[in-house]
Amino acid sequence: MTWQIEQTDDLAACHALRRTVFIEEQGVSEAEEVDGRDKDALHVLAHVEGTPMGCARILVQGSVAKIGRVCVLKEARGTGLGAAIIQACLNVARRQGGVSKAKLGAQTHALAFYERLGFAAFGPIYDDAGIPHRDMERPL
Repeated sequence: MTWQIEQTDDLAACHALRRTVFIEEQGVSEAEEVDGRDKDALHVLAHVEGTPMGCARILVQGSVAKIGRVCVLKEARGTGLGAAIIQACLNVARRQGGVSKAKLGAQTHALAFYERLGFAAFGPIYDDAGIPHRDMERPL
C-alpha cells in the first residue's frame, strides 16, 4: 500500500472522510461533527494510491497543537496509515512557531495506539459525542 500525506486546503475531501467515519459509522451527530472550527485549523489529508483515505486537523492554541478529527476509512485501518497521519500532524505542528506540545482527545479504545506514538494520558475519561475519551499529550 502506497500513501501520500500532506497538509491540504481540500476541506471537501476531509469533510467527506469525516462524515463517513464519524457520522455514518460512529453515529456522531452532524451538529457535533461540524463545529465551525475548520476555518481556523490546519488540515492533513492522506491519499492511498490517489484516493483520499484519512485525515486530521490541527488547531494551534498558543504553544499547543491540538490534533483532532483523526480518521481513516475502514478499508485502510490496520495498515499503519493512522500512525503516519499522526506523524504528519506532529511535523506540521513542529513547523508552527512557538508550538512545543501536541494534545488530543483520544477515544478510549485508541489509547494504546496513541501511547505507541509517544502520547501520555491525563485527566479523567469524559464523554464526547456519546463516545468515551481521554486527553493525551506529548512534547514535540
